[in-house]
Order: sequence, then C-alpha cells, then structure tokens
Amino acid sequence: MKLNEEEQDILAGKAGPVIQLALEHQRQVGEFFAAQDFVPVTQAHIMADTESLGEAGVRWLENLATQSDGPARVRIPTITDPRGTDFSKASFLRQNASMLDLERRAIAAFVKLGVSMTDTCIHYQTIQAPTRNEHVAFGDTGVVIYSNSVCGARSNFEGGPSALAAGLTGRTPRYGFHLSDQRRATLHVRVDFIPKSPNEWGALGGVIGRLAGNYWAVPVIEGPGVTPRSDQLKHFGAAMASFGSVAMFHWVGITPEASRLEDVAPAELPTHRVTRNDIFELQDSYRRDGRVDVVVFSAPQLSLFELRDLADLCDGRRFTVPLLAVTSPQVKPDCDRMGYTTQIETAGGTVLSGMCFYQSYAREIAEANGWKSLATNSAKLVNILGGYGYQPALASMEQCVDAAVSGRLGGRVI
Repeated sequence: MKLNEEEQDILAGKAGPVIQLALEHQRQVGEFFAAQDFVPVTQAHIMADTESLGEAGVRWLENLATQSDGPARVRIPTITDPRGTDFSKASFLRQNASMLDLERRAIAAFVKLGVSMTDTCIHYQTIQAPTRNEHVAFGDTGVVIYSNSVCGARSNFEGGPSALAAGLTGRTPRYGFHLSDQRRATLHVRVDFIPKSPNEWGALGGVIGRLAGNYWAVPVIEGPGVTPRSDQLKHFGAAMASFGSVAMFHWVGITPEASRLEDVAPAELPTHRVTRNDIFELQDSYRRDGRVDVVVFSAPQLSLFELRDLADLCDGRRFTVPLLAVTSPQVKPDCDRMGYTTQIETAGGTVLSGMCFYQSYAREIAEANGWKSLATNSAKLVNILGGYGYQPALASMEQCVDAAVSGRLGGRVI
C-alpha cells in the first residue's frame, strides 16, 4: 500500500504502540483486499459485544487501554453497537454474574480509549447520520447497508478490531464500497408488491438478499411509486444484509445515487422479478403456528415511532408470555417521557435499552428461561435465531402482541 508521511511515522512507532498496532492491522487488511492506499474517515462504529469478544477479546481491549506510556485515544467520533445486556434488566433475563462482569470490563476499556458508549445499531436515526460521499468505518451490517444505500455514505463491513483501528487512526483501507466502481449495480430487481408492515419490508429484503447472495452484489430495485419511511428501509436493509451479506442497494428514485436506473446500472444486468407470493413464501417458511414462549421486538432496535405503535397495541391487554421491546439508550428516555414504556410494561411487557437480543447470550437465556418458540416482526432476527436453538416465527406486530396475550400464534402472516 502507498503510505503518506504521517502513516509511515505511525508504523515507525512515533504515535505510540497502540496506534502503530492499529495501523499495522489496517495495512494487512488493506493488502488482503488489494487496497492502493488509505482513505480518511470521519466516524467509526464498533461491534464488540462480549459474547463475541469472550475473555480473550476483553483482555486484548484492556491491554490496549492500559499501555505503559498512557492510553491511546480515538481521534474521530467513535461509537458502539448494542451491548449484551441492559444492566437494569439482567436479573429478569437471568444473565449470570460472569456475563455482566465481562460487559463492565469491556465498557471500562472502551471508555479509556475515548470510545462513546452509544450502544445502538440505529445511530443513523438517533445520533448522527452520515452524509453522501462521507467515508466512514461502520461495523453493524444493518448500519452499513443503510448508510451506504439510504445516506449515500461509504463504508465496508468493518470487523470490531478494524473499526476500532479506524477510530484510533482516522483512516481505513480504500477498497470495496469506498470505491465508486464497486457501488455500481450488479443485478436488477423489479418489485411488483410494495410492503406495508415491518415484517413485510424485512421479508422483501430477505428475498432480494437471497437473490443477490454475496457481499459484492449490489441490487438496483424498481417498483411501484412509493417513498418508504426510515423504519421501513431499516428493516428492509437489515434483512437484505442478513440473508445475503449485501452491503449496499439502490432503489430508483429513492436512494441518492439512483435518480435514474442508468445512473447506477450498466446497459445489461441480470433481471429478477419479486412478487407478493415471494414475500409471503419467505414469511411462511418462518411460520410456527402454535405455542409461543417469548415475543421479541429487536434487531434492529426500535425507533420512537415503532415503540408508539407497540404501546398503542398494548393498551388494555395483559400478556401471558414475556414480550421484550429493545430500543437504544437515546430513544428510551423519550419512550419513558411520552408514556410508551408505561403502556407496554403495564400490559406485562419489558422495554430494554442499549442491547441486542441475539448478542445477549441468547442461547443461555433461552435455557435459563425455558424459551424455545419465539415470535417477532424482524426478518433479520428470525434468520439469526435458529442458530441459537430457537424456533422463530415471523409475524406482524399485531399478531405478535396477540401471541403475547394468548401464548399462541395462529393464522397466516399479515
């Protein structure tokens, strides 16, 4: 890779051992992906839940934060993805002391490094959305696909160490979706049916993700005239990334780089048609009529307006099985202030903050609580949770709330 004078000095150790280590890591990543040089980045977003880090990963973080010549600190705004717990609800989830101790240690190390503990996967809705052509280093797949596609920013999927390195150095290797050529469409999708509910938007994203099938694929979508809201695009992109490892899409007339099809597409592209039946078929494949042990709204974290809709559905209801609604620490105070938390919890639900369900030792808490059958309106979540031992069902928010009352999920997805 071509290094400028500052980067050569960093690799020579002139900025300290932590920054040197960070840039060396990035250099090796860049060489693997044939990057020619580094690109300056303005924000970083780190995925670093302790279930993934484990004891070794947390010790590595602690070592970075306690170098003998004083801790290095990030040089650009650097924030975190959801944690593995909401400490105020840990006993309800039946998380054990060792899990919580690991969380506290990781948080302490990040704080010493200057990382802001935002604990959210929806910072583009709550903190600081990136702008068009802004180069960033983001980790969470739902964050990356939303930022690349809806915001027009430029990021690859950055692993935890790479995102932290970007925060420490203020740069990342220039490859992948930092390059204009990589952002060109590789397949053309015509959509006959425009979804309405989050589960339908997620199912559509899942169908297109499966069609795309790999990280370097970039779908360009045409459909009936519609302007999706942020929450709809959030579920759509998160599911596409989950089902297909896709990091970017274009929607003609909606996303900023695709005012017209020809803006992003070469003359000839493989074309696919997605129908209403395709969406229902994916939803039906995650259908488990019958008993429900737990209802979860998570992945992505809920916006204030999703929580408002959920709160309205909870009025006058009484749940017989746990209902968990997961949001960000930025949204939770407004949820409390506007009375939505009280509405949900009066019905027997629980509003959790700053965590993600599948990053919260999901297998262990399932065993501790006797949870097996799970209902959710998140297509991303059903795609993931089978690997944690659950039998997940995808349904509408209304059907999920009904299931929390009756303990059963019935009827076709609506």
